[in-house]
Amino acid sequence: MFDWDNTVIKNDVGDLVFFWMLKNDKVLQPPNKDWGATSPVLTMQARNALNQACGSLAEAGMPLPTSTNAACADELVSVYTAAETTSGQAAYEGWNYRTMEPAYAWVAELQAGYTLDEVKAFANTAIEAGLAAMEGEKQTVGTNSVNAYVRIYDQIKDLIDVMQKNGLDVWVLSASSQPIVEAFATRVNVSGDHVIGIRTVIDAGGKLTYDFQGCGSVVDGSGNGQNPVGNTMITYIEGKRCWMNKVIYGVSGADAEKPNADPKKRPVFGAGDSDTDISFLHDSTVLKLALNRNKNEIMCNAYANHMGQWLVNPMFIAPNPQKAAPYPCSTTGCKDATGASVACVNEAGEPIPDQMDTVF
Repeated sequence: MFDWDNTVIKNDVGDLVFFWMLKNDKVLQPPNKDWGATSPVLTMQARNALNQACGSLAEAGMPLPTSTNAACADELVSVYTAAETTSGQAAYEGWNYRTMEPAYAWVAELQAGYTLDEVKAFANTAIEAGLAAMEGEKQTVGTNSVNAYVRIYDQIKDLIDVMQKNGLDVWVLSASSQPIVEAFATRVNVSGDHVIGIRTVIDAGGKLTYDFQGCGSVVDGSGNGQNPVGNTMITYIEGKRCWMNKVIYGVSGADAEKPNADPKKRPVFGAGDSDTDISFLHDSTVLKLALNRNKNEIMCNAYANHMGQWLVNPMFIAPNPQKAAPYPCSTTGCKDATGASVACVNEAGEPIPDQMDTVF
């Protein structure tokens, strides 16, 4: 089981496709020109800022001219990348920190109005541009300088190939949207039916909506930002576990949110780089690979090395230097569902002492 962004590839395909959509006028004006329709966790301040910056530029359902209107593009980039408006006000509120990352969710929601094939086509164009860009290259979106390049990690591509040749069933589990990860995963010989990404509800016309498909105890979303039902879980931390159990192992209901009691219905190997991956890594039964991006929860667990199953590797391109201070695993290294900083625990629920950064 492989995470995608910054695990199989360097950088983030969700970022890349979103920036491409803005540069090519592909984000659509939401219903009634009301940005509150795009997400149930947007703050009123973010909703108002987006309405003011973008609301007069196109009719509902029509493309926004973000390639030429910097104010609208800047507001969208700020809400996504900084989780705040351009004036510094918080963009999101009221989400479960263990099942949702609102910016990841929102950028998937902004693909609403297109078919899966249309979004895959956008992704393929953006991916090819990102692979062709020079390492470290930037691009301008609105007035922002943002990343322009991606690379497939040759080492991970080789690992996937070796695993497949030795009979292992390789899957990708990502917090980027389903169609864009499908588009990229074929480049490492992982087919779309072995990709689990953020899955939005598809309407009767075959177009993506602002609502998320449900998992476990969470029903399919409806109502998007207006009196929403569901829409509280994506493929993020415990949501990754749920979607893995649902899609691969056929578990339904609340049981999908728990570690599978049958070790044969868990991955034998997991690879990730971020706290979003910790639940499926905990569930992996033989080996767990952490690529070191200095993320507290995953690195606390990786260095604690429960049962000797964890492997740590620096990033293969532009690895981070050593983190000077210990990871605060015993006090504030992790977050609970409310976002409060709490102590970290391992797979057995045992507290993890602070850890030094030794692989960099």
